Amino acid sequence: MLSPAPVVSAESSPMFAIALDVLPIFILILIGWAMVKLGFLKMEIGDALSEFVFKVAVPVLLFRTISQADFHGASPFKLWVAYFAGVAVTWTVGHLVATRVFGRDARVGVLGGVSSAFANNVFIGLPLVSRTVGEDGIVALSILLAVHLPLMMVIGTVLMEQAERSVSGGEARGLLAIIRQVGGNLVRNPLVIGLAAGLLMHLSGLPTPALVGGLIDQVAGMAAPAALISLGMALNKYGLSGNVGIATVMSVLKLALLPGCVWVASQLLGLSDEWTAAMVLTSSVPTGINAWLIANRFGVGHGLAASTITLTTAVGALTVTFWAWLLL
Repeated sequence: MLSPAPVVSAESSPMFAIALDVLPIFILILIGWAMVKLGFLKMEIGDALSEFVFKVAVPVLLFRTISQADFHGASPFKLWVAYFAGVAVTWTVGHLVATRVFGRDARVGVLGGVSSAFANNVFIGLPLVSRTVGEDGIVALSILLAVHLPLMMVIGTVLMEQAERSVSGGEARGLLAIIRQVGGNLVRNPLVIGLAAGLLMHLSGLPTPALVGGLIDQVAGMAAPAALISLGMALNKYGLSGNVGIATVMSVLKLALLPGCVWVASQLLGLSDEWTAAMVLTSSVPTGINAWLIANRFGVGHGLAASTITLTTAVGALTVTFWAWLLL
């Protein structure tokens, strides 16, 4: 007599379990968006919350992570190469698609590259990696953040200024002038300060006093939920601002090609499972608001940047769940 087949509940499915880790991240974003959309809170509150997250909560989280990290003697260079190899491939494809397929000028081509390759590592990547990978993943992501913002902003600014010159003429600034400007901003960047302070604490070997450590833990604990809610509130500024066709393609590149390339590079370079998961997952998150900031700085591509941010955030819950299921 045949025994009855085992009953497999949805709760026992690995995909379901991973979705339970990923979905709360996007639900918090949705809550933030809805509170502004329904008039429960004003947009200005979201701006203030975002400033708190960027200037206080996340820097404290990065300080705690780096100061207490166990690097196991691992070199950061393979991690950086794995991630930025994926960025280079995706950025190039995004630029070529925008200029060759959609016939846009070089400036929109740069915005296409930025929109497809600039992940929201701070506001979504950190909470995601924290929930799904754990402390080793946060260490890996902190190492990435040490160079991600300066490198991406310098490259984006240099390429955009070259494109601006080719389209409308004008005198271009030298590379040193751009690096000096971006470097000056980074010295005052709270994320960089938090990382640097954490590294100094780590190298000193000094213990954190219990009272101070407790306060740091409480502030760091606010970083993830506050970041996600503030991001959702900020999404009310964007929406779908035209350019839906090209934005859809850039969204596919961001959510599929970039993490795929980072995964291949991580395998070839032999990164640990935890570091590979952290790099792939943070590369799989929606486009960061830096794409909008660059568009705003140069006065071009606002619709493309806004639409890509909105689309990648709207479908990110599904694609991020897929990548988490594949990796974990």
